[in-house]
Amino acid sequence: MSSNTAEPVRLSRTLGLFQLLIMGVIMVQPTAPMPPFGAISAGANGHVVTTVLIAMFAMLLTALSYGRMARAYPSAGSAYTYVAREIHPALGYLTGWSMLLDYVVNPLICTIWCARATMGLFPGTPYWFWAIAFVILFTGMNLRGIQATARTNELLTVAMGAVILWMLGVSARYIFALPQLSDSDFVRPFYDPARFTWGSISNGASIAVLTYIGFDGISTLSEEVKDPRRNILRAMVGTCLIIGVLSAIEVYAAQMVWPASQPYPDSDTAYIHIAGRAGGRLLFQVMSWTLVVATIGSASGAMLAGARLLYGMGRDNAIPKSFFGYLHPVRRIPSRNVLLIGVLCAVGAFAMSYQTGAELLNFGALIGFTGVNVASLVHYYVRGRDRHWSHLVLPAVGGLVCLYLWLSLSLLAKTAGAIWLIAGVAYGAWKTSGFRKNMIDFDVPVGE
Repeated sequence: MSSNTAEPVRLSRTLGLFQLLIMGVIMVQPTAPMPPFGAISAGANGHVVTTVLIAMFAMLLTALSYGRMARAYPSAGSAYTYVAREIHPALGYLTGWSMLLDYVVNPLICTIWCARATMGLFPGTPYWFWAIAFVILFTGMNLRGIQATARTNELLTVAMGAVILWMLGVSARYIFALPQLSDSDFVRPFYDPARFTWGSISNGASIAVLTYIGFDGISTLSEEVKDPRRNILRAMVGTCLIIGVLSAIEVYAAQMVWPASQPYPDSDTAYIHIAGRAGGRLLFQVMSWTLVVATIGSASGAMLAGARLLYGMGRDNAIPKSFFGYLHPVRRIPSRNVLLIGVLCAVGAFAMSYQTGAELLNFGALIGFTGVNVASLVHYYVRGRDRHWSHLVLPAVGGLVCLYLWLSLSLLAKTAGAIWLIAGVAYGAWKTSGFRKNMIDFDVPVGE
């Protein structure tokens, strides 16, 4: 066959529901509530379990909207695709541009955290060595291809699951060895009348949403999934449920081992200290390594999703198609986008602090979550023939909750995010000669 008649290179549909669930759990991390445990506890005044469950409810509504939109538009691009096709291409472009901030910053702060944590495990080693090493690791994992990434994720899930079971086992032994535990002691992690206020619950819930950040990355794999109209929705809702239930169990055990009334030596690493109290020095060390491994999985998953979001925007010519819309002819992955994110992580690891990166993380994600809920409401209730009450109520509630959380972000996050949005608008204005031309040209049919 001549080169003129050769079929274009497209993503390969090889992923089943089980692999999607595994990848979703890794994108979010089965140890998701452990790193921010201290911050959630401080914000919620000790009610970590309650706020994690409230956040699960909010994210389940958003996951339903994501799944429904994946049925309508099973193509790569995530929230960008749904908003662009359903509401307006310019709003879709801004949604995708906003979410790029989330997808790029996520592996960036993971690089910083892993480098700092590994320096603690190997005293005397330089930061620059570990930062570059982790960037190479994250980039290399995604350049291997989608099936290789899925197999790696399965191994990571098994390893982290074993450590979680160990933690829960020694926690149970520690708890039941405590003298004079009353029924109220077992209820206190959910509700402590001495520490409960609605303000602290609201504040804690907004922080606890961090536990679920990353589940939306599943939707960017729509073109690599078998039966995406069913499996994307199932995988997203299933991932939120799995992470939510697992997180509630993990933080409940932690609160029983170390009550909120007792201060932590370091709130940033509170869960590691709790593991040390329950299981001794060995578990302290193993838990430290486990969180490093979990962060590797999170960074790899974020880079995977970000590369495919860039591919979707590039293919639709929202950003330069020749670069961002390129697929490797053999491995069928957007390899140039993977390499670009890797370079940005390498630069950002030396130009940005972990705290600054963490402040930026939710800005783009919550814009995307809000947009997807609105797109689902418009598609299924405003324009749809079957106007079931759930098509109105569920995405409306999900969108309002996400908007509230976005408005609750810090001034630093909103300022830096606004600068990023202004840059996106400026590029869009230049590309379209003052918005007089089409912003996006969709190449892939809706039903493909």
